[in-house]
Amino acid sequence: MDKLYKDSETGCCLRFDPKPWDEKEITWKDKLFLKDRVRSIFHIPLNFGRVMVKNVEKISKANALVPVPLMLSDENSLWGSDIYIAVSKNVPKSEMVRLSGTYLTKVFEGPFQNIGKWVKEMQRHVKSKKKTMKKLYFYYTSCPACTKYYGKNYVVLIVQV
Repeated sequence: MDKLYKDSETGCCLRFDPKPWDEKEITWKDKLFLKDRVRSIFHIPLNFGRVMVKNVEKISKANALVPVPLMLSDENSLWGSDIYIAVSKNVPKSEMVRLSGTYLTKVFEGPFQNIGKWVKEMQRHVKSKKKTMKKLYFYYTSCPACTKYYGKNYVVLIVQV
């Protein structure tokens, strides 16, 4: 992994600062991501670690890491999710996508069992802004080991409006 991430407190995930992400409106124009798929059973990932290790190795080899990591999950099926890892340039032998649009964000903290409540709260937040939800992404800010180390499980809901 790139030296930047190795220099984090854990040698893995950077400590997450919720302030820049909480209740913000952001605009992306052709923001570049590497796209892959994770298998799941009822939204519980089965091969997330393997998929991430494979992709981080490819991204590092291509020297395409971004200064602040961002990985989105599109929980589009009970049996799998598409993941989008922000990169600084195209990564060979990878599916690349660009996201554009306006997005509302909101930070949540707590156990994953609260995701249903968080989605409903995000729907209310979007409605309060007189916007319509087009697409929902989850930004899981750290891996389970780093979540335990930091003592916080932050999840950012990002909604295209």
